[in-house]
Amino acid sequence: MSEGGFHVHGPHDHELEHATQHAAEGHHGVGGGSMTNQIAMFTAVIATVGAIFSYMGGATQANAGLYKNNAAIKKTEASNQWNYYQAKSSKQNLTELALALVADDKKDFYKKEIDRYKGEKAEIKLGADKLEAEATDWDKKSDEQMHQHHRWAQATTALQVSIALAAIALLTKKKWLEWGMFGIAGVGVVVGALAALHI
Repeated sequence: MSEGGFHVHGPHDHELEHATQHAAEGHHGVGGGSMTNQIAMFTAVIATVGAIFSYMGGATQANAGLYKNNAAIKKTEASNQWNYYQAKSSKQNLTELALALVADDKKDFYKKEIDRYKGEKAEIKLGADKLEAEATDWDKKSDEQMHQHHRWAQATTALQVSIALAAIALLTKKKWLEWGMFGIAGVGVVVGALAALHI
């Protein structure tokens, strides 16, 4: 603030002035300003890509949990159907025993009951097999989502390491760190592409 020729600097004014000076030097190709601008832009882009990868990793992990839950539900339903199947088998066995013990005039009734139990058991078995197949399918989908989640996590980690190298490169002005930053970011982007392609 300026009053009667007296100028007071705010706490951030010096840093802002310093950053502006380096940015101006970068435009004129003097010193490390161009490297600073390049790394700053790179960091902003990679941080954005990393945020997207992180979101995708979280989404696939949530899907994996949901699919695993669906698989557990289907397994429970299949187990219930098999218990029902066993109950029908027990009734059929008792009816077959009754058939052997009753008088001839009652045998037709028990034969029909046995046929009924056989038909019901066949339907129950079909339902149980279908539920087991669905449970297996949900398990497979869950495993695929977890694999994809791991890919997203690997890609995000590589981008985070790249950002850390960018900060070190800015502080040390070492060119090899800058190349390392680009290389690791490239690896992260490739792994992210593999995740997107379900590979």
